[in-house]
Amino acid sequence: MRKKLIVIGIALVVLIAGVWGGSAIYASLENDRAPEQLALSTPTAAASSTATESTTSGDTSTQTPANLAGDWKISSGSQAGYRVKEVLNGQDVTVVGRTNDVEGQVTIDGTSLSAAQVTVSMTSVATDNNSRDSQFLGILKTSEFPTSTFTLTQAVDMAAIKDGVASVSAVGELTVAGVTKSVTVSLNAQTTASGVEVQGSIPITFSDFGIAAPNLGFVKVEDSGSVEMLLQLNK
Repeated sequence: MRKKLIVIGIALVVLIAGVWGGSAIYASLENDRAPEQLALSTPTAAASSTATESTTSGDTSTQTPANLAGDWKISSGSQAGYRVKEVLNGQDVTVVGRTNDVEGQVTIDGTSLSAAQVTVSMTSVATDNNSRDSQFLGILKTSEFPTSTFTLTQAVDMAAIKDGVASVSAVGELTVAGVTKSVTVSLNAQTTASGVEVQGSIPITFSDFGIAAPNLGFVKVEDSGSVEMLLQLNK
């Protein structure tokens, strides 16, 4: 009887170790596959040269700090989504969902970002797992609230953009699943040969928006994460 109990105990230890080891391997693979945070592109030498020539000659065909003022439209190449941690048998797994279905407009007065609205289609946000995406659609009530929006509520000084990258904090209202909350977004912006590029990240607590993070026992989703965006602006 004692020998039998020892055998059972050893079997349980092996099983637990196998499950933990398998979870660790899965987490490592998933974390390696997770996309990096959205970031500004590296300006090309040609773009920098064109911007310098444009400023010298007075040509306004290339967007430079001297002619930022005006209304801008979010164009193709823009992305938005979320980044969150799943905990699988004690292992952290990074989950990233993204979409290119982003639209909106931005207004710049001089070098002051005075107005901005970004709208994201939540029904098209996708990860690398269809089952996870289906659950995501239900949790965020996308059949009732198919979009999320960010609206700037306080003007932001972007004067530093003339020296390269402007890194600022912006206050606005984020609406997710029909709930609106005041948030602070960390923004990085730079001019490019064709317009302006803006990268932003917003820390988010899902329960603040009435969103219940899934918890299936062996796997659960953290209640906090971040909203990410990379916007390409053209006049």
